Amino acid sequence: MDSSQEKKMKAVILYDSRTKSGSTEAIIDAMGQKLAERGVYVEKAKCKALADYSFVCDFDLVILGAPVYYFLVSSQLLGALNYGNLKEHLQKKKVALFLTCGSSESMASVLYLPQLKIHLIRNKILVEKIFPPNVLSESFVLDSFVLDVLHEYNKATKSRALSAKWTDESKEWLQTIPSFLQSKFRTMAEEYAENMGYKEITLEMLELARDEMGGT
Repeated sequence: MDSSQEKKMKAVILYDSRTKSGSTEAIIDAMGQKLAERGVYVEKAKCKALADYSFVCDFDLVILGAPVYYFLVSSQLLGALNYGNLKEHLQKKKVALFLTCGSSESMASVLYLPQLKIHLIRNKILVEKIFPPNVLSESFVLDSFVLDVLHEYNKATKSRALSAKWTDESKEWLQTIPSFLQSKFRTMAEEYAENMGYKEITLEMLELARDEMGGT
């Protein structure tokens, strides 16, 4: 595999739909195509409440989407968040959300999106969008969603890279950790710094991170 393939962003679209090959799947296929055209490696997976979602860890970006039925987000996606291990494997992942429904965007944002967002308080939600049933006839809406997701992903990634400044003392301390753990701990420390708004990774910040994450 060449270096360009190794660096390609990997996205997975997790979705729910009650009808096979219905409008939701058509939207997802169109969305996946638009992402692929912009150089993203894309997979899709239909949600089952008690499925094993450990594979999510292999992806940089997770897009969650479902239709709304009778004022509720489709049940298998909600079930995966409520009763399955999806929420566990979404921790610290960058996420985008979309719903398809006939309600107005303002109503859907108040009534339906929170059904998903309540499970994602530890995630960076890049973009959230309500799609009308006829979205496929208005391709610019999907184009705009994909472009917004990629823009926010790149901005968040760049922000993290720029803000993850290690002091000399913290770099020296990192070298005291067994080598096979250094990469994992570096990632955890940089994610903590990003989430908490630290501009610099110091020994003091590492101690706080350790205490809050239950380290010893």
